Amino acid sequence: MKRIFYYIRIWLLMSKNSFMVYITQKLVFAMFLFGKITRFIFFLGFIYFLVKGANSLAGFSINQTIFFFLTFNLVDVISQFLFREVYRFRSLLVTGDFDLILVKPISSLFRVLMGGADVIDLVTIPPLIIALIYVGKMLDPNIYQVILYSLLVVNSLIIATSFHIAVLSFGIVTLEIDHSIMIYRDILNLGRFPIDIYKEPLRGILTFLIPVGIMISLPVKALMGLINPPVVFGSFALGVLLLFLSLKFWNYALRFYTSASS
Repeated sequence: MKRIFYYIRIWLLMSKNSFMVYITQKLVFAMFLFGKITRFIFFLGFIYFLVKGANSLAGFSINQTIFFFLTFNLVDVISQFLFREVYRFRSLLVTGDFDLILVKPISSLFRVLMGGADVIDLVTIPPLIIALIYVGKMLDPNIYQVILYSLLVVNSLIIATSFHIAVLSFGIVTLEIDHSIMIYRDILNLGRFPIDIYKEPLRGILTFLIPVGIMISLPVKALMGLINPPVVFGSFALGVLLLFLSLKFWNYALRFYTSASS
């Protein structure tokens, strides 16, 4: 338990330093925040008028489709908030600064994965949660469905963590990080809508091979009471398995790390 609080204090300190950088660049911060909010509003409007014109989307109502979109944003924004340091990992490799991290008395994975939270995403998380609660109430879920939804969102974040660790590991082996993380983001964007809108075999790929459906659609369907217990247990098992494999991949990749300064 002391070790956990130790890492929490380190994360808070690193996040504070990251926030200070944004505060010193107020114009840049304002522009990025305005851009994120504008993009979110326009896409939300697009979904509303799209579903309103067609009366439904793959059998889901306007409120249900919007809830899919909000859940996608929740998983995506929290992931970016926690793992923003992944986007800066390549510079550590090519400059040799990763050497300095490896000799520090903390986990190198923790440092490069959660070394600096994104204040812009922190600002957008509270209103996003409020919107989720507001729209979610319209779907009239019971307490069991709400708890199940919350647990599956946590599982989605575990899967997202696994993907980010895999990207870091792949970056050590190949130095290709920017492209890998953007490919992950592009694939995740397919979860903005219910995966039911896609035809086979794409729907099966997004459910079983690339678990976008498990990350985004499954929690929403749980809130609507549309899934059964075996699927829920299977999704949790997948989350644990992917996290285990990603950690193994990280340890494997470290064996092939060659210092840029050597």
